[in-house]
Amino acid sequence: MQLSYAQNLEDYHLDLLFADQPTGTYIDVGGGHPVADNVSFHFYLKGWRGIVVEPQAPMARLYPPLRPNDRLVTDLVGRAPGEIDFHIVDRLHGLSTTRAHHAEGAARWGAAFKTERRRMTTVADLAAQAGLTTVDFLKIDVEGAEADVIAGADLTRFRPKVLVVEATVPGTDIPAWDEFEPLVTAAGYRFVFFDGLNRFYLAEEQMALAERLPRQPTADEVVARLGRFGRAGEDPRHPDHVLAQRLPPESLPTLSAIATEAWAALVAPFAPTLDPQSLESAAIRGRISAHYDGGLIV
Repeated sequence: MQLSYAQNLEDYHLDLLFADQPTGTYIDVGGGHPVADNVSFHFYLKGWRGIVVEPQAPMARLYPPLRPNDRLVTDLVGRAPGEIDFHIVDRLHGLSTTRAHHAEGAARWGAAFKTERRRMTTVADLAAQAGLTTVDFLKIDVEGAEADVIAGADLTRFRPKVLVVEATVPGTDIPAWDEFEPLVTAAGYRFVFFDGLNRFYLAEEQMALAERLPRQPTADEVVARLGRFGRAGEDPRHPDHVLAQRLPPESLPTLSAIATEAWAALVAPFAPTLDPQSLESAAIRGRISAHYDGGLIV
């Protein structure tokens, strides 16, 4: 891996587990931005496909232009189908949650929230509706409601090889896995790795993969992380710095959302060999505009 897109190198550690697997399937619950701070985007670029759950409209609208081959779900995911209150945090989209007290905690960063009544489904139903028979990893990041998602996943029947579950109280490093881990272990999964934010679990029948993981979280120096770069046009270290400097500055905030035809016309004079329909082209658009469209909160 040359570049990690995830917040905490989750994609790097998953790539260690699946290094010899060219294709696969994921379910990403709480996808956030389709590129920046995203756990599954590295695998999308490799040719994997899956289901991404992202109920926040500003983030969800970016998936069709950047990740058209994934199945986007904008419903909430929990214990059972129905309805539930969703607390949408202003600006800090990564803190939006179905748990009111966690949304209220965003006030420490000066963020308010609004509440909407939203439809809810389950992981098990999503997998069944998509006709998935094999899932390589299930990632869950729902700001304190992880136990609800796991309870609705039917892990004894529906068996992802790997679970990646955010395991601390939102916005802190306080352990919170006691709320969901009994459900995971009862379903035949074993804890194998903690990266400081997420706990990784392997299905008991997949435990041979555990030897591929490090004993300690990986240092930042091992692989570059998108979140460590500044805006592409301003940071010479950014992988798209040269191109971003050539593009009209007023175009940078909208690259993720514009039509592919408009993107092709915009970039052609500066990158004539770039196929605007390619996966790498989508990655470039997402990486450049992430600082403007909410992918990287600064």
